[in-house]
Amino acid sequence: MVADGRDRRQDLGRLRAMCANDGSRLELLEAAFELGALHRDQPIDLAPFRQHVAAMAADVADLARRRGAVPERLAEVIANSYGYRGDSETYDDLRNADLACVIERRKGLPVALSILYLHVARAQGWESEGLAFPAHFLIRVTIDGPRYVVDPFHGGAVRDAGELRTLLRQLLGPEAELQLGHFDAVADRDVLLRLENNVRLRLARQEDWSGAARSLDRMLAIAPDRPELLFESGEINARLDKRGAAIAAFGRFLAIEGGQADPALRRRASELLQELRRGLN
Repeated sequence: MVADGRDRRQDLGRLRAMCANDGSRLELLEAAFELGALHRDQPIDLAPFRQHVAAMAADVADLARRRGAVPERLAEVIANSYGYRGDSETYDDLRNADLACVIERRKGLPVALSILYLHVARAQGWESEGLAFPAHFLIRVTIDGPRYVVDPFHGGAVRDAGELRTLLRQLLGPEAELQLGHFDAVADRDVLLRLENNVRLRLARQEDWSGAARSLDRMLAIAPDRPELLFESGEINARLDKRGAAIAAFGRFLAIEGGQADPALRRRASELLQELRRGLN
């Protein structure tokens, strides 16, 4: 049975509470599990999935203790022992963005796999973070000083500068060059947003506007004050004739943006808000 509106609000409230700090560091695994649970109509028992990830973390700790703490230990356990890999064959399958499904299937999107790698690496006390590398999610792991770039989608490979340049050119074209900004750290909040954005984009491509609106609700639970999410929420809810939700989204957008937004976008939001309010009279 699909949860009623009150239950959905309660579930979104739990996700919102998990993301209530500055967002730089979250209980990323738990927040991703909660996000995935919101995709489902039925409750899911997450205990076996937590135990599974804990077992991987323990195996990495054992290997690091016996053979040395290096980033390759992540790949030895997660990719080699447990069989995780990127899903190149059915990349757009929505299950690739649901962490419980990723664990069941042992494959997923780069950002979903990265959440597992980040959690397991942090369980070792290794500083780990997502990177702003374009078009393909990577992580950085720091162990006793040295820093390494890890590619969870491709078996947890540790990438050097030459490999990263090759990857970038495969993604963006032969003239692309590595930039310092490609190695900026990504806050955990943005890792979660990127995970859910994969769902939103696929639903929008399918013209499942109700599903896309629910996806935006989840994104706004993670980042309630992101103007671009509020504006899009207003547009989609207006398309669905959910006037109250659209009015609330556009109103919040205008209140947050103040005078900082693009003037054309603010003007469009104001016009849409006026039209929606007139429609209520």
